[in-house]
Amino acid sequence: MYKKTENKGQDKAIFTPESLKEDDIRAVDAKTHAQEIAFSPMTFQAVRAMLELGILQLIEDAGDSGIKANQLAEKSGVSLYGINLLCEIALGMGVIKLSSDSTFESDERYVLGKTGWMLLEDDLTKANFWFTNDICYQGAWDLLASIKSGKPEGLKVFGDKWTTIYEALSSLPERAKKSWFDFDHFYSDIAFPDALPIVFAKKPAHLVDIGGNTAKWAISCCKYDPDVHVTIMDLPGQTSVAEKNAEAAGFAKRISTQAGNILDQSDLLPAGADAVWMSQFLDCFSLHQITKIAKKIYACVDNKCSVYVLEPLWDKQRFMASSYSLQATSLYFTCMANGNSKMYRYGELVQAIEESGLKLKTAHHNLGSNNYTLLEFSK
Repeated sequence: MYKKTENKGQDKAIFTPESLKEDDIRAVDAKTHAQEIAFSPMTFQAVRAMLELGILQLIEDAGDSGIKANQLAEKSGVSLYGINLLCEIALGMGVIKLSSDSTFESDERYVLGKTGWMLLEDDLTKANFWFTNDICYQGAWDLLASIKSGKPEGLKVFGDKWTTIYEALSSLPERAKKSWFDFDHFYSDIAFPDALPIVFAKKPAHLVDIGGNTAKWAISCCKYDPDVHVTIMDLPGQTSVAEKNAEAAGFAKRISTQAGNILDQSDLLPAGADAVWMSQFLDCFSLHQITKIAKKIYACVDNKCSVYVLEPLWDKQRFMASSYSLQATSLYFTCMANGNSKMYRYGELVQAIEESGLKLKTAHHNLGSNNYTLLEFSK
């Protein structure tokens, strides 16, 4: 909960390193915020219910005139008890408000609040919300165990066959799979238009995309440059999906794949790369593993090869909401993804990569609306 501090004139929604040192919230507001945390699992599910039952949408559709509880019950098919229960907590959360002309309980009309609008319409919020619900919520109970063990203990909600979520992606239930990819693509894809001119300023003929996933970046490259060939290196489940998507996009001859595990020393990188690309990939590994991956790349490329790392860094965000979203995403990595990685700060990520011998040449910040950073390294 971020407020404006009038005596300083600084918008608390704006992220600055100094904002992490301040604790100027009033005690009464801090207590309210603490209650929001204490009840957050249940309030999250209350919002989910209002979304899935169509209640929030009905309130939005009613516009400024608002809608009564009995009308909501009639239109949604939810009992009046259920409507009152959910709307009362939604009022407490600021998700909905009472219309300005509401006077008595019998005449109360609900209107959508700004927070409710964000839940319904804001792409960042929607991606985060359904990712949390469909991927993280049940497994979050095991966050404590994951921190103790260094393993994604929450992943067992999807089965006990896998050690990381990446092995499980192709086998996830369809709704969970959609939420995972919607979340993943929402963050990285928005930065692609800004990243493409930077990468292709040097006209790489062969680009190796490590962790290429569904081939979104590879296809974007082929559309941007008619001469580039892209080789995707990823786990077998992902490369099979990438091959299908590349063929469907008409780039089967210009996009090839190599299945392998980047951490396995026997799985070598494709040879002859003019550029190596990793988009939202290194945050899937611990700092020690990042250095190991960078050393592998260092050994396989020449001095002319550029190594690009595209990442959302939580200390390079413009808004507190974005920084908080990335800090919260680290919890997903701990309890669901792999147990040992997180969203990184600028300095710690650069240091881990440079320990391999690669050196940072350029850092491009604020790419796309999600404030991505594109780091360029070379030998």
